[in-house]
Amino acid sequence: MQVTDRAGVPPDELAALATELAVLTTLQDVVRWTFGTHREILDVVIQDEFTHDVVVTWGTSRYLVFDTT
Repeated sequence: MQVTDRAGVPPDELAALATELAVLTTLQDVVRWTFGTHREILDVVIQDEFTHDVVVTWGTSRYLVFDTT
């Protein structure tokens, strides 16, 4: 999984996050990961019939957005 930083996350945090997310390859992986890490899926934004953006909490004031196709 490619991680793009648009929030200026410190390099060590970004590296740890990239390592944690590297095993997620499907939307099902993301959903299961949220259960195991106590993160919450806040929204699923449907772009078209094949593409969805999944917004997940990360900490108290940050969010992860997964672009799934």
